[in-house]
Amino acid sequence: MGSTSSLNLPLLMSLVIGCPVAASASNFYQDFDITWGDGRGKIVNNGEVLTLSLDKASGSGFQSKNEYLFGKIDMQLKLVPGNSAGTVTAYYLSSKGSTWDEIDFEFLGNLSGDPYILHANVFSQGKGNREQQFYLWFDPTADFHTYSILWNPQRIIFSVDGTPIREFKNTESLGVPFPKNQPMRIYSSSWNADDWATRGGLVKTDWTQAPFTASYRNFNADACVWSNEASSCKSNPLSSASTNNAWFSQELDSTSQQRLQWVPKNYMIYNYCTDAKRFPQGLPPECNMS
Repeated sequence: MGSTSSLNLPLLMSLVIGCPVAASASNFYQDFDITWGDGRGKIVNNGEVLTLSLDKASGSGFQSKNEYLFGKIDMQLKLVPGNSAGTVTAYYLSSKGSTWDEIDFEFLGNLSGDPYILHANVFSQGKGNREQQFYLWFDPTADFHTYSILWNPQRIIFSVDGTPIREFKNTESLGVPFPKNQPMRIYSSSWNADDWATRGGLVKTDWTQAPFTASYRNFNADACVWSNEASSCKSNPLSSASTNNAWFSQELDSTSQQRLQWVPKNYMIYNYCTDAKRFPQGLPPECNMS
């Protein structure tokens, strides 16, 4: 974990203490815009559900109306059922520009009966190459499950149904950039990636199964909204911290640490920190942290 001196915590605390957070709305009309897909993205059930579809002509996508700088973001997804080989459903936070930051969930489809692959990655200042991949311990196409990103100045925690699957700590003291200065929007897209997504591109998309549809519901952002070059979390730094802002300093307790160890032991299928062939000059410095 990076040194606290690199975080400028007094400044960050002044932004977040007592901050008003984004409301829990679960109304996609209010929180999101469908940005592409020529009608393949739809908001239904009076704003309670959003669907993205993919066919041979096009995929589809949406983005949040708000930008955020730190927070806990939850979304429930039900992934493409059946033979989803070649398809990718991406759900992520991202900033703009050539030195963008990004926090990714990507779900790589597979043949019927074979497990989905959850692909988690972190980009900072335009650099990624921090992939981890997991199988899930349930069928993500049978029902909705909650996929969460907790992002604060010290760490990023990826969770599935409340179980942490990955923690990416701030190790700026080792020279590793960490996403903490650029506000990010929430994005999601459904697209064809049969050149790489399933068994390295060996299994192609079966377009007779189209349209491929993923569904979303119960979005919640307990987070600081960024607008007009300022955070909604600016407030009197002398005010007392709100319990609603527990995520800002949250870390994994002993029970969560045990669960975090359980997931990689049983379900991780790729970890960049063990791929010595990929990094012949040596593994990235954060890989040496416990």
